[in-house]
Amino acid sequence: MVALLAVMASPLLARDALGMFDQWGAFRDADPARCFAIGQPVQASNGAWQPFASISFWPDEEVRGQLHVRLSRERHPNAKVRLHIGDRYWRLKAGKYDAWPLSPAHDAYIITKLRAARSMSITSVDLRGNAFADAYALKGAASAIDTAALGCAEQD
Repeated sequence: MVALLAVMASPLLARDALGMFDQWGAFRDADPARCFAIGQPVQASNGAWQPFASISFWPDEEVRGQLHVRLSRERHPNAKVRLHIGDRYWRLKAGKYDAWPLSPAHDAYIITKLRAARSMSITSVDLRGNAFADAYALKGAASAIDTAALGCAEQD
């Protein structure tokens, strides 16, 4: 989490820290106007970059509660990405190293489940054909999401 805080607090990013909640933080950017809750995995595969999960609010785009995941490894082009929360899982649409829910309705349902769960994981297969998983603790996530939502509601 220290690495995440160092990056997120960089003055070059002109980012306001709204609060830290266990493994999750809430931040606001002025231009473009957006707020987000973000967390790092407690367990991630060794990759070339730092993975994260975020829930974003973009008032100018009327986006409220959009999940975005940065995977710890570049996924194989034919590999699916799955989000697991409790006994539920969802297939996510994915790029090389990012993934999102299939629709805003999926976002809303996933965030509802995320608020009530203790952990979540994202699984896929990397370029070498190896399965990998990024696991997140969700303690503090609901508070960070609420803080991010309020941070952008003030800009509306």
